[in-house]
Amino acid sequence: MRDSGVISGVSVAHDRASVREIEAASSDDVQTVVERLLARDGVSEAFSLQTCNRAEAYVVTDDATDGRRALDDFAPDVRDGSVRHMDHEETLRHLMRVASGLESLVLGEDQILGQVKAGIEAAREQDAIGPMLEDALMKAVHVGERARDETAINEGAVSLGSAAVRLARAELDAPIGEVEALVVGAGEMGTLATKALASVDVGDLVVANRTVANARHLAREVPGVSTATGLGDLRGRLRDADLVITATSSPEYVVAPDQLDDAGETMLIDIAQPRDVDPAADDLDGVRVRDIDDLETVTDRTAERRERAAREVEAMIDEEFDRLLAAYKRKRADEAISSMYEAAEHVKRREVSTALSKLEAQGDLTDEQRETVESLADALIGQILAAPTKSLRDAAGDDDWTTIQTAMRLFDPGFDDLGPSDSTDPSGPSIEFSGEPPEDLDREALEGEVPRRVLEQLSDD
Repeated sequence: MRDSGVISGVSVAHDRASVREIEAASSDDVQTVVERLLARDGVSEAFSLQTCNRAEAYVVTDDATDGRRALDDFAPDVRDGSVRHMDHEETLRHLMRVASGLESLVLGEDQILGQVKAGIEAAREQDAIGPMLEDALMKAVHVGERARDETAINEGAVSLGSAAVRLARAELDAPIGEVEALVVGAGEMGTLATKALASVDVGDLVVANRTVANARHLAREVPGVSTATGLGDLRGRLRDADLVITATSSPEYVVAPDQLDDAGETMLIDIAQPRDVDPAADDLDGVRVRDIDDLETVTDRTAERRERAAREVEAMIDEEFDRLLAAYKRKRADEAISSMYEAAEHVKRREVSTALSKLEAQGDLTDEQRETVESLADALIGQILAAPTKSLRDAAGDDDWTTIQTAMRLFDPGFDDLGPSDSTDPSGPSIEFSGEPPEDLDREALEGEVPRRVLEQLSDD
């Protein structure tokens, strides 16, 4: 994979889209999304992220137009106003904001960082992460970890599970200590919801899960769970519960309206993505269905403190963004410089071979004489290319991508087009360079493309 390109992104998230729209954008799993994107023309890398609050995709292409085209049909069933398209720099900032919790429904929540890491591993399994996304995603993870280690962004932060409990306490008529609660799902979100209910001493707490062993494990882990069961008797459990929090990973509805027709006064809070509860259940008498959209109304006592921390994280992102952008610019310049030296090295080898052949015809050459000719050629390359190398570094620093792209086209080693050597022909343009070789030449980036002796010459001059 190339070390250059542009990243394009698309996001359907809670700040613009409804739960239904996020659900529509998540109709395929991340592996399928990545596989489909990699098959698009011009796409060299791909990544996808899906959580309860967002469905996103990212691609790397040589041209931004190709990236936008590859992502155009990411969410065909979602209205345009709910879909955010991001260019290269927007994408870099957005990934850092997501990983640090600034884009979460609950500011600073911790789960998103683990979800980002899981998405990275899923893409790596498909060999979809290359140099561009590797740098962007690792920087995002680094910022997410720094934000939590160095600021108070997640102090007192609530998960979706605890936000659901807060919403329930605000809307239920009975005191929480008298409420019979049911959590459907024993995964990460179900565990968070169970712990949140146990922490407020709910009257009775039942965990139901498709795999009973997982429900029993959660019951052992969380004091306060009275019963662990499967989904076989879900209707009876729904009838007994005053509060139900659903958090499974099922692609289909787990709770249907006909399971609630004799449930009486019941509040269901659906924090799953896709949703667990058929929205039609909200039309039943006595049944209230709430989803992730409703959790935005939940206030957090520590919100002000975390908002102050968020400003610190914003400054951190500015700093890390500049570092990442500088690294990308340097890589882009190095690619052009590498092409330039590779082309020059090809011409040098050809001309040195011609010169040595002519000298051999005049008499045997010693090894020292051969080395002198080679050294002379290397020195000429180093001196001639020093100024354009510095110019390309400066162009990268000034965002002058036109100069860099032009250099890459000029020096792209299309060796077959160079034609045979004729050292006696003085015709052709005369190009004069001046200046000193840059001290910060990235030797490691050029290693393998430029002979070691050329790099040593550049360093020694």
